[in-house]
Amino acid sequence: MVVALVLVSVVMAVAPVTAAWLTKVVLDRLVAGGGDRTALLGHTLGLCLAGLVSAVAPHVARYVRAEQGRRVGILARDELFTSVERFVGLAPFEDPAFVDRLRLAQRAGAGSPNGVLDGIVGIAGSALAVAGFFGALAVLNPVMSGVVVAAAVPALLAQLAISRRRAAAMWAIGRPERLEFFYQSLLSTVEAAKEIRLFGTGAVLRQRMLAERRSADTTVRAVDRRELRSQGLLGLVGAAVAGGGLFWAVSAAWSGHMTIGDVSMFVVSVAGVQAALSALVIQVASTHQHLLLFRHHLDVVGSDPEMPVRRPALVAAPLRQGIEVRDVWFRYSDEHPWILRGVSFTIPSGTTVALVGRNGAGKSTLVKLLCRFYDPVRGSILWDGVDIRDLDPPTLRSRIGAVFQDFASYDLSAADNIGLGDVSALGDLRRIESAARTAGVHDVLAALPHRYDTELSRIYTDENDPSAGVVLSGGQWQRVALARAMVRAQCDLLICDEPNSGLDAEAEYEVHETLRRHRDGRTSILISHRLSALRDADRIVVLEGGVVVEEGRHDGLLALSGRYAGLFERQAAGYREQAAESREEALT
Repeated sequence: MVVALVLVSVVMAVAPVTAAWLTKVVLDRLVAGGGDRTALLGHTLGLCLAGLVSAVAPHVARYVRAEQGRRVGILARDELFTSVERFVGLAPFEDPAFVDRLRLAQRAGAGSPNGVLDGIVGIAGSALAVAGFFGALAVLNPVMSGVVVAAAVPALLAQLAISRRRAAAMWAIGRPERLEFFYQSLLSTVEAAKEIRLFGTGAVLRQRMLAERRSADTTVRAVDRRELRSQGLLGLVGAAVAGGGLFWAVSAAWSGHMTIGDVSMFVVSVAGVQAALSALVIQVASTHQHLLLFRHHLDVVGSDPEMPVRRPALVAAPLRQGIEVRDVWFRYSDEHPWILRGVSFTIPSGTTVALVGRNGAGKSTLVKLLCRFYDPVRGSILWDGVDIRDLDPPTLRSRIGAVFQDFASYDLSAADNIGLGDVSALGDLRRIESAARTAGVHDVLAALPHRYDTELSRIYTDENDPSAGVVLSGGQWQRVALARAMVRAQCDLLICDEPNSGLDAEAEYEVHETLRRHRDGRTSILISHRLSALRDADRIVVLEGGVVVEEGRHDGLLALSGRYAGLFERQAAGYREQAAESREEALT
């Protein structure tokens, strides 16, 4: 495709010069009269062919560019997101600068390589056109050829400066564009639609969205205005040069120093040199800008993992002894407070450990550290005595199944939503249905219009099949997420972070029993604010202020009359009050 583009571009550059020379020859022969009629017809035929090539070549070039763009776009996206997968944890995706760079990398990766290629080919083609027209112009008026070329130098410098400013502007508008997209999402998704309409916040959010758009537009407009001023001034200079040359050519022809063909060639050459030089300047500036933007793609692709990975990394073996959290300290950055402060406890293989504490006590942070989404600032987490920082992250995570508190709900089919818990299960309906039965959601999914092939979203609903997409309730989504964790049947560690949230009392009991049966003989971690769901855990670890304040079994912790007992009693008292109120209502 590159070779084809180069050849077409050469043809496009040579054809106008050839047509200009043939026009001069034909005009001179017609004015002179007589001569070889066959030669005149041959030149005329050549002129027609040059016109035909000039008419067809741009369309061929457009197709070649489009095909090249499609191929390079796929390659660039694959390269970029393969590199993104190398990031071990979550920190880069919480960094606004990285998010901006990734956004620009997505834009530049698909377009900049082709932009650079088009620029290089365009520069070569424009250079050929300049050389051809410049040669013709130099024969007719050497001084004029020098003036035309000299007038293009300021244009080149101005365009390079503008390309740098435009690349900088695209980086500067990153935050406003992120916020604009955020407000657009709020105003156009069902998740926020209820509150927006109930609280009447649509107008406020719309104005904020428009304010961010205006902020970004102001930055870009400043560059556009600078370009308008400089290019307008340079255009006037170019027009003055061309006008002066035209007066000279007409005067020379009037005095008999030039033929009609010479005048035609001179006018076409001046216009051709100016047009080719203008195209050359624009191509150079565009290539420069594409290279500046492509730096973001290269920065992402060439970046090292944000957390150290041992080389060669150890393969995570099946869990035999257990997991040890040893004196773990963690905070998300040096500017943030400590979330965990010297936390230590063990999770023997085959046992269930429950983490209890108020919001912000560090429970979910511990889960992220166990999955190695972050590394402890101090301390270590050991998998059968091996620091998980020495283990290969993919093999470690292949041994972990999890239901996160903020679980994902994919706008995909029910089968995909479960199968993505273990890619080897995708397409294996037997495994997917088994996980759904275990999670208690099989009957719901089997009753959908297209059973497990039904999309759990209405975003992509086919207008010819309104039943193609279905929206599940929060509790049903919770069970789908649970099935996604359970489809990974060979995992050694099951993490359940608030698996009962969003469920009614009956559903909560069913999920609790399901998890209890599924956990039997497995290593698992439970996090729940509903302490009744944790009573049968082998060990309960109570966190407060990032520190382990109590540890033991349910009965033993109640006997201590400490923090856990206080939390449990308050929660139980609430249930007793609700039960008493229900009995009173029933009696009345």
